Amino acid sequence: MKLHCLGTAGYHPSESRHTACFFLPGPGIALDAGTSVFRLQPLIQTKSISILLSHTHLDHVMGLTFFWDLLGGNTPLERIELYAKQDKIDAIQEHLFHPSLFPVIPPFQWRPLESLGSTFKLGAAQCTWFDLEHPGGAVGYRLDFPEVSLAYVTDTTCEDDSDYWRNIQGVDWLIHECNFTDSETKMARHTGHSWPSAVLANSAKHGVERLVLTHFNPMVQGLDPVGLEPILGQYKARPVRWIELAQDNTVYDLL
Repeated sequence: MKLHCLGTAGYHPSESRHTACFFLPGPGIALDAGTSVFRLQPLIQTKSISILLSHTHLDHVMGLTFFWDLLGGNTPLERIELYAKQDKIDAIQEHLFHPSLFPVIPPFQWRPLESLGSTFKLGAAQCTWFDLEHPGGAVGYRLDFPEVSLAYVTDTTCEDDSDYWRNIQGVDWLIHECNFTDSETKMARHTGHSWPSAVLANSAKHGVERLVLTHFNPMVQGLDPVGLEPILGQYKARPVRWIELAQDNTVYDLL
């Protein structure tokens, strides 16, 4: 099973990164729909895709306006299911697709998370969603396939007592946001974001196997925008089995 990192920036695109979207072509599942959605078309293999939205800040939903290019194009796509909390669906319908901004809504099939329960079946996966602390509200997701598990946590402040970690215990792959450096914890808490030492320590504590950091500050260039390497150097042994800073267009084999 392949995971495509289509967009790994937060806030806005940069020369090297677009905003959030991760895609699993096999099961046809997209995590968020930022500006990187334009990269989705050649990867689609299924007649239906499911979009799991964390929240509706613009860097995570701007790509919803791009879906007309995917329907009727050179893809098998016939149906797009959009999963989000009801208030986020309302915001998309009323504001993102307001007639003054984007008057023609793609034919999404809306799936309010509250109507599905905290865990529901999504193809071959069990999908669990859970609330995150972030201005305006956000949710994280855990996908348990028969052969592998994957969690997606973005736009939240990672603390030792953050409740969401109980949903991530023992996950094979964790995609977790890391917008700020360790020297910027005050701003991270103020804006509802995370920093590397906190994410790393809690990933180790909760048995995460592989950690992929994402949602980086687009104004910081280079391969290590959050100063991860000096933090790893403080550990005698690697705190998790495998850790990487996500890059746009990277593809991971989850199995």
